Amino acid sequence: MKLTKYEGLNLVIILLAILVGIYFYPLLPEKIASHWNLAGQVDGYMNKFWGTFLMPIIAIVMYVLFIVIPRIDPKKDNIAKFKKYFDRFITLIFLFLFYLYLLTMAWSLGRQFNIVLMLIPAFSILFLGIGQLLSKADMNWSIGIRTPWTLSNNEVWQATHKLGSKLFYACGIINLLGFIWPAYAFWLVIIPVLVVTIYLVIYSYYKYRQIK
Repeated sequence: MKLTKYEGLNLVIILLAILVGIYFYPLLPEKIASHWNLAGQVDGYMNKFWGTFLMPIIAIVMYVLFIVIPRIDPKKDNIAKFKKYFDRFITLIFLFLFYLYLLTMAWSLGRQFNIVLMLIPAFSILFLGIGQLLSKADMNWSIGIRTPWTLSNNEVWQATHKLGSKLFYACGIINLLGFIWPAYAFWLVIIPVLVVTIYLVIYSYYKYRQIK
């Protein structure tokens, strides 16, 4: 099975994460930070091995899934039409995970910073990537806003994804307000996405009813 250039790049990112873990493993403490509260303070730890290598292991599983799923989707011909945008987005996900992994390693090695603020630009870029992907996605069973109504009617699919693209672009911009109001940074990431997700499900239903 031939890999695309983005699938190859994803593999390189995973290998880099593994090499980072191996290199810093002797220098890391016995407990690795694994969770931060809303104030950016560590409130959860893992043992040294899992704290170092859990992310690369999860990334390997995701890598396999992201290769297999588009190839076995019943509407894989539709996925092929926007495959390059899907591949770019998956690479964006792996870069996001790698960035989070580096932050975790740096913190565990004694660096102190506000991780919530450090993640704001990463989330913004991720949501902008979602917006672009939604604007290109044709109907399929694996990728996109999959509700009973978008999967039942192509017009509903297209309308919902066009709107969803704009709303996720907006989420990406709203997230940046966390730099202005750091105390609300977490909520400026979570609440817009939750509201948009719920709204798009409702919108797809009413759009379907409108067409029918």
